Amino acid sequence: MIQTDINQSGVDTDAASGALAERIVASAVGALECHAAYLGDKLGWYDAIAAAGSVTAPELADRTATDARYAQEWLEHQTVSGFLAVDDASAVSSVRRYSFPPGHREVLTDRDHLAFSLPFATICAGFGKQLEPLVEAYRTGGGVSWQQHGDDARQAQAAANRPMFLHRLGQEFLASMPEVRTALERGGHLADVGCGFGWSSIGIAMAYPDAKVDGFDVDSPSIDTARANAEASGVSDRVTFHTVDAGAADGLGADGGYDVVIALECIHDLSDPVGVLGTMRRLAGDKGVVLVMDEAVGHEFTGEDDVVERLMYGFSLVCCLPDGRSHTPSVATGTVMRPATLERYAVEAGFSGVDELPIDADLFRFYQLR
Repeated sequence: MIQTDINQSGVDTDAASGALAERIVASAVGALECHAAYLGDKLGWYDAIAAAGSVTAPELADRTATDARYAQEWLEHQTVSGFLAVDDASAVSSVRRYSFPPGHREVLTDRDHLAFSLPFATICAGFGKQLEPLVEAYRTGGGVSWQQHGDDARQAQAAANRPMFLHRLGQEFLASMPEVRTALERGGHLADVGCGFGWSSIGIAMAYPDAKVDGFDVDSPSIDTARANAEASGVSDRVTFHTVDAGAADGLGADGGYDVVIALECIHDLSDPVGVLGTMRRLAGDKGVVLVMDEAVGHEFTGEDDVVERLMYGFSLVCCLPDGRSHTPSVATGTVMRPATLERYAVEAGFSGVDELPIDADLFRFYQLR
């Protein structure tokens, strides 16, 4: 007879232990898949398979100047993980052909497709490089900045948002706001605070050919990349990027110089969000529109299992909260910035309040500050 341990609250602790153990193993499987996806991205293996249609391990190695034995192991892993398909699993390993199942190429290689999700895997693997500094930060109350995470984090963050910024931000999200749409269609001036690699600025310029956009970011390597992206996209005559601290008292243009001022998925990272929001208010003046897009977390902490909360708290633990605390003084917001927190920051910055906008943006929520 199997004896089951039932505690005083009536919980089957054996079953609970087993369920959590299974979940941890499943999480380990997922983490290892993220690392494998990182390899597939960095080594050019996904792109090579997409270009060829199907490959054997020796062909993949030859196309990418990599090792055939490692390529074989990776292809087999990707197949058992469901990322790839194999034509004949019983064939000799050197002649087995691997390809993308229908719909998978878009997720793993098509950087402009709205389904492109590879950056979620690569950024998780990239964050792992800074685990030791994170342990020290957790002990001391210090931080780990985006700059310390380096190119992997920068590139993955930009790549994750690129399809949405190019194909939905201007055409759908901003177009749903008549005041904003009209201003941009008439050649208005927009400030993009925390623009990163510039895809948001570029997407807006492409959607509104008469508009002018200024992108601002404190990270010099990101601004250098943004300028190159604008040039390659053919909008550098209307989009200008500036390396500047948005919380500084000057350097971001004249008071009331912009019809629209936006900050997309960056306010929660800032050590001084009130200062940056105050700058945005100054740039918009009395007539401009101020918009913030941030994470679509719950309005309050409930402790319930929620996949968006789990994702955002995870990002907060390894990136956003440590980044915010890498500068002092810091309000230490973290990724899980609830609407009431943003409203408090906005009021402190001189706004009268915040309206949540009825825009379905998946993991994100839009706010208008008034």
